[in-house]
Amino acid sequence: MADRPARKTPKPHRAQVVRTDRLTPHMVRVVLGGDGLAGFTPGEWTDRYIKLLFPAAGVSYPEPFDIERIRADFPREQWPVTRTYTVRAWDPAVRELTVDFVTHGDEGLAGPWAARVQPGEDVHFLGPGGAYAPSADADWHLLAGDESALPAIAAALERLADGAPRTAGAPVRAFVEVAGPEEEHKLTAPEGAEITWLHRGGAPVGEVLVAAVRALDFPPGQVHAFVHGEAGFVKEIRRHLRLEREIPRAWLSISGYWRRGHNEDGWQASKREWNQRVEAEQEGERPEGERPEEAAA
Repeated sequence: MADRPARKTPKPHRAQVVRTDRLTPHMVRVVLGGDGLAGFTPGEWTDRYIKLLFPAAGVSYPEPFDIERIRADFPREQWPVTRTYTVRAWDPAVRELTVDFVTHGDEGLAGPWAARVQPGEDVHFLGPGGAYAPSADADWHLLAGDESALPAIAAALERLADGAPRTAGAPVRAFVEVAGPEEEHKLTAPEGAEITWLHRGGAPVGEVLVAAVRALDFPPGQVHAFVHGEAGFVKEIRRHLRLEREIPRAWLSISGYWRRGHNEDGWQASKREWNQRVEAEQEGERPEGERPEEAAA
């Protein structure tokens, strides 16, 4: 069998920081622009994401920035570090890309960068990718997540508010867990959408969110669910939706954006195995299409 050709890395985009805005005590908005975004194609997804490329500490790269050349010429530990973030908004008229960052002081890499970056600074990124947009065939929509999922939830709400064919009038139930009321900010949503802000306080991340989804009185009809955030609570909500609510996998967009105790490098390295294990555990408890009474027989 002939060897498959190596997959070519997409060419990075180069942008400049246009402005920043602190939305809440722990969320910073960074708006990117510049001629380097001329070839940016946003795609149809509302959870579209980009992979920001941060130089390794103490390392400079030749110009023009070429990720394939860097990976060929530099040792792996000197490659740029990637961090994945949802595109909050794309304005093609002024060619501006908006990305919201959760910050925790000096913790992490991208958050501190977003908090201190100044207009005019360059940034390189790959993408976009994505896999979810609210289905026009759904009878209603469920959106649930923590701060990390808030940009994607906000983008989905805006898409639904646009009144695309067959989405207008579909009930929307959105749950967003944040640290406290100071982390709330205004969202654009379709008329009648029920948006619930959940304040965790000192509780473990996801605890109040899992309880809220479990307690929800589901509207009739087929739901299209989007559940993202910390992997532990995502696993619990997935179990509830798949096994207790019997929602087919095709109507679920569920993934852990991050996992407690792991940075993005560690989480991405183990995410595929984690997802496969979760699916095997949960799908094994009830084969596809099997009713609860059949499983108990």
